[in-house]
Amino acid sequence: MFQSRAESLALVLPAMLFAAVIFIAPVLILLSEGLRPAGSWSLTYYISFFTTPLNLTVFLRTLKLGALVTVSAAVIGYAAALCIVNLSPKGRGQMVGLIVLPLMISPVARTYAWIVILGRTGIVNQALGALGLTDAPLRILFSETAIFIGLLQLFLPLMIISLVSALENMPRDAISAARVLGANWLQVFWKVILPLTKEGLVIGGTLVFTGSLTAYITPAILGGSKVLMLETLLYQRVTIANDFASASVIAMILIVMSFSANLLLKRLATARAKR
Repeated sequence: MFQSRAESLALVLPAMLFAAVIFIAPVLILLSEGLRPAGSWSLTYYISFFTTPLNLTVFLRTLKLGALVTVSAAVIGYAAALCIVNLSPKGRGQMVGLIVLPLMISPVARTYAWIVILGRTGIVNQALGALGLTDAPLRILFSETAIFIGLLQLFLPLMIISLVSALENMPRDAISAARVLGANWLQVFWKVILPLTKEGLVIGGTLVFTGSLTAYITPAILGGSKVLMLETLLYQRVTIANDFASASVIAMILIVMSFSANLLLKRLATARAKR
């Protein structure tokens, strides 16, 4: 038994060393920059970051948009996934293919498409003007609304795919049994569907929230320099200010937020399952 474990460890040791050298070590070196302001370990940069009004505003905006995109993706994703799993096998495959298709298109092209749609002379403003809902074009671009729309469209397929997979593994007679016992559709979703698909929700929520936090192209194009998020602020600190210490602080904050979101979703799913 011990020999087999030693042999297994010997087989995976080269891969572990490769991952540690290529992936983990550079990240640790980058993150250590923010903890050694003058050659000694200190939290000065972190304290300075959170006491600066601009940085705090950008942090709260990033957290808010990430949470809004994740919640909206979960609501839309459940509705879409429930419709997809009720289709025939052929129709289900076609719908999943259509959902996966945007992931094969460059995020740059998908984001620039929103400039055409949300611009002052775009489709949205033309439609609002034709309906008489506005006298002048609305300023949608370079706002939090534009970033929200772009991020939601960018990461919604990940949520739908995760929920479709979870719903396909759910017992087929669970919903019908709950309906026979007198549960309405809200009770069926809250007490049957949600607990049985919590793994898919955790995976999809983590992917969407983490992607929303770390995406650069969409906030940079749709938000511009007026609506900063942590990822665009990090880029400015590196390329314009050449401030790698502050950039390492932002990188650490993004990593902590991503892991915290995953742990929070798992905790909520576990608490829901225990109830």
